[in-house]
Amino acid sequence: MTFLNAYWKNLLLINYEIDPNILESFVPKGTELDLFNGKCYVSIVGFMFMDTKVLGIKLPYNINFEEVNLRFYVKHNGKRGVVFIKEIVPKPLITWVANSMYHEHYQTNKMKHNWTEDEHSKYFKYQWKLGKSWQNISVTTEKEYSKIVDHSEEQFITEHYFGYTKYGDKTYEYEVVHPSWRQLKVKTSQIDIDFESNYGSAFKCLSSASPTSIILAEGSEVSVKNKRTIHR
Repeated sequence: MTFLNAYWKNLLLINYEIDPNILESFVPKGTELDLFNGKCYVSIVGFMFMDTKVLGIKLPYNINFEEVNLRFYVKHNGKRGVVFIKEIVPKPLITWVANSMYHEHYQTNKMKHNWTEDEHSKYFKYQWKLGKSWQNISVTTEKEYSKIVDHSEEQFITEHYFGYTKYGDKTYEYEVVHPSWRQLKVKTSQIDIDFESNYGSAFKCLSSASPTSIILAEGSEVSVKNKRTIHR
């Protein structure tokens, strides 16, 4: 069954190497950390949900909206997937549906975004409000799209086609269907995130870490489907 159809547009992925021991308590049973060249990664991902349908229905006022999430990478029986630490959206109904039906970790915050361009560059910015302050991530990019290189860190980050959710002793799996994405090469970036306040003390270390890569992926139509339990 298809749970969600949408267009994910202009995905800003900021990637950090992290000590795998930090993630062990978050790893769903039946999965294991997926490493790239022996390194463990987490990513901050900001993007737009557009033309969103839940169970084939467009929910009024919940069709186009921002999301920013913190995620890491796992595998299960040869399938490569992601696990979300937290997913922030500005829509309470989306939070309720995702947490109730998929046992995800959504949270509702005020959000906004800004996309602009001039003759030299494109600019992408995602923001969410935490308390009285705005958190933000932004990049300037080249204007022409290019293919993501095979066997690269960028391909590893963008091509995980399953999601896994830890819910008590259970683990749920769902499939995330989309084609390979093109990218805009990033020229400059700005990251203004209080990692500890957003994600807990385990992730405070990211405040002083430098990203290993930053990607601006074009995005595409996406469907989320085939939820099943892999560990009871």
